[in-house]
Amino acid sequence: MPFLAWVNKNQAVSSTAEAPYHLLQFQTSHGDVEADNVLIHGDNLPALKALLPLYRGQVKCIFIDPPYNTQSANGVSP
Repeated sequence: MPFLAWVNKNQAVSSTAEAPYHLLQFQTSHGDVEADNVLIHGDNLPALKALLPLYRGQVKCIFIDPPYNTQSANGVSP
């Protein structure tokens, strides 16, 4: 089985465990109201943690579109 490793992995794992759970708040619907799809706009970790209470073990695909070219990955704000 493949093993993922990266710099500061232990720090990332511990900070993920410390992130609080919260519930999603409905804003608007688009298209077919009966669809099982959910669109979440927000930061990755809080959004994923919000999915856990209702969707643990049911999610088939998560698409994360990171903001490129913002230099925020280097700790520098645009």
